[in-house]
Amino acid sequence: MRRPLALAAAIAVSALVLAGCSSSAPTAEDSADASIHIGSLYEPQNLSNTQGGGQGVTEAFNGNVYEGLYRLTDDGAVEPLLATDAVKSEDGLTYTITLRDDVTFHSGKALTSADVKASVEAVTAEDSQSARASSFAVISAVETPDDTTVVFTLSEPSISFLYNLAYIWIVNGEATDLTTTEDGTGPYTLDEWKQGSTLTLTRWDDYWGEPAKNGEVVFDYYTDATAQSNALLTGEIDLITSIQSPDALAQFDNDDYTISEGTSTTKELLAFNDRVAPFNDPLVRKAIYSAIDTKKLLNSIWADYGTLIGSMVPPTDPWYEDLTDVNPYDVDLAKQQLAEAGFPNGFEFTLDTPSYDPHPAVAEFLQSQLAEVGITVNINTISADEWYTKVFKERDFEATLQEHVNDRDVVWYGNPDFYWGYDNADVQQWVAEAEQAATPEEQTELLKKVNEQIAEDAASVWLYLYPQIVVASADVTGYPVNGLNSQFFAYDIVKS
Repeated sequence: MRRPLALAAAIAVSALVLAGCSSSAPTAEDSADASIHIGSLYEPQNLSNTQGGGQGVTEAFNGNVYEGLYRLTDDGAVEPLLATDAVKSEDGLTYTITLRDDVTFHSGKALTSADVKASVEAVTAEDSQSARASSFAVISAVETPDDTTVVFTLSEPSISFLYNLAYIWIVNGEATDLTTTEDGTGPYTLDEWKQGSTLTLTRWDDYWGEPAKNGEVVFDYYTDATAQSNALLTGEIDLITSIQSPDALAQFDNDDYTISEGTSTTKELLAFNDRVAPFNDPLVRKAIYSAIDTKKLLNSIWADYGTLIGSMVPPTDPWYEDLTDVNPYDVDLAKQQLAEAGFPNGFEFTLDTPSYDPHPAVAEFLQSQLAEVGITVNINTISADEWYTKVFKERDFEATLQEHVNDRDVVWYGNPDFYWGYDNADVQQWVAEAEQAATPEEQTELLKKVNEQIAEDAASVWLYLYPQIVVASADVTGYPVNGLNSQFFAYDIVKS
């Protein structure tokens, strides 16, 4: 989920910060030490990926400050990072992973298998707020026979195990207070976090791998997309990680800027609390789905950009199939389904809506559309902090809007304890069987069945798939263009 927390901070950046954001291009001799300013709407809540830091900390820290045993590249491939080798037992229940022996943390401590064990245990701990925690329930033991060897014993085979390990940041197991400080192994160290304004990363000269191609990266945080665009126009920032409105693009359609449209995995959802009436009735959910003109919604928010999807699966996932016709836009059908469900005159519900763009506009669109079938939508606008507590943790909601950024996250519909409470025994079985599949083909076949079932049940309304549009000054290159899981690798960015 995206959680751009702490976005109530001031938009204005101090003169001292802006002094480092000059729009003039650096000279050739100092370009390697350039300060790259990145505009983002997603400030971290804190600096931990297990204590609710949210999308913002992933964007700034993943691959930049912290690294995993494996890395998901910008195009979604899985490749070794801190691991050099992995041996899987014939029964698929044991993975023996060898670590690099030349890695140190920013504090100077050498990386050992004990740090890997501690990092995994932090993600799987009872108080962990990692959305990926359930993916590691299959781990029954983690052993460290020596400093460079980690042995994972699983309770059952897991075809996605190495892929899932890419989500675990390897942290110094002896470090404390990682909500405000860091101790990673990545190419940058944390210089300063001015909450509500900027987060600065400095190139680390003792990095074990290829050093960053710039001297520092500054994430400049904005609460408003227009203010962010203006900052790029005036040279206060060098690029924007993800444009939030197509209306902003025209002003950048010239030789001074580069507009890149990449591949997105971000789904905009109308998520129901499937535990509570009337949303515990699939027919009600289907009626709401058919009452919404998702094509018109997408066009109103993103014009010619973005994609319609009929399930939780983006086209980049191996088990994608086009299911947009399962719940077609049909007002008469929606009214008929409501009547069959016992609501011929509609009903009333509260939609908890995050306060940041584009959710308020989406909420108003849904309010207007559902009124046509007799459903009254009361919009309750809440901050991202409130959303996390009220909706995600306490499940105190009827319906909500949220964007989910990760790939391969259809499996969350196999977890009845997830915040939306979808509970289908067949789906749970297929998800479990898919994870234990012997081949990728078998996994794909089972997860396609999951896609089809959650679409048939209208477990949620998948409104659209975001476009991924990065806009940068023309003299800046080397940035990632795909919107994979909120990560934004900064180490190859250069000014020329």
